[in-house]
Amino acid sequence: MNINKKTDPIGVFDSGVGGLTVTREIMRQLPNENMVYFGDTARVPYGSKSKDNIIRYSRQIIRFLQTKQVKAIVIACNTASALALDVVKEETDIPVMGVIAPGAAAAVRVTRNQKIGVIGTEATIRSHMYSKVMEEMMPGVEVIGKPCPLFVPIVEEGFAKHHIAEEVIDYYLASMKESDIDTMILGCTHYPLLRSRIMKYLGDGIELVNPAYETAMELRKLLKGMDLLNEGGSRGKETKGEEQKGPACANGSYEFYVSDTADKFKQFANSILPYDIRTTQRINIEEY
Repeated sequence: MNINKKTDPIGVFDSGVGGLTVTREIMRQLPNENMVYFGDTARVPYGSKSKDNIIRYSRQIIRFLQTKQVKAIVIACNTASALALDVVKEETDIPVMGVIAPGAAAAVRVTRNQKIGVIGTEATIRSHMYSKVMEEMMPGVEVIGKPCPLFVPIVEEGFAKHHIAEEVIDYYLASMKESDIDTMILGCTHYPLLRSRIMKYLGDGIELVNPAYETAMELRKLLKGMDLLNEGGSRGKETKGEEQKGPACANGSYEFYVSDTADKFKQFANSILPYDIRTTQRINIEEY
């Protein structure tokens, strides 16, 4: 394998800031990997959009990421994973993976009574994609889906630690709490930012699955299997050597792009990533 190919970046995209939870896990679990992130902040949320539009958006973003010579792409968005992944995988000559299969596999592993809850956007829940994937892995599994559309704006607008979040969690998850599920998938990449509140509300009896972590681990397996894992080495971009905040020891270089509100995105990213990012560039994604 050409060493330059190994040091090529991973492309990650999401409808907005939610995919940063996946990015954070990739930084932690694959610290040598370089990354290019795109957040479609002009068109967020994806959860209320049609399948045709989600596929069109995903194609545009993949075309943009390919201009950055990415070696693999992670669709860090449950809605796009549910509605566009199968289509764009067929059209793309580099590996493309979503967040649904890794999350589903983890839920099937940890459930004891084969009753699993899934919370996500309206489009993700309506697609029944988690149910389909888990049914293949564990025939007879019972899946209860619940759309929680207000969770995304609560996270995006910085209300994750506000009492408003508690009220909305109660509104959406009261029926889930009363059900006999023993496992619940946080089926939207924004939702791990509400994880502690959701966990406190549901109690210890329900295991929460975070697909962001599972996706990072699956990505490691994929890259290793294709001899694309970066064992150490950067492309030497300006973004290398971001200011470190946490215990993570990343050597990768990171580039961040958005379709709108770059300053707001950067501020949010710096509140959750282990490294402060200095620049976020706005691009016109409709050109791709």
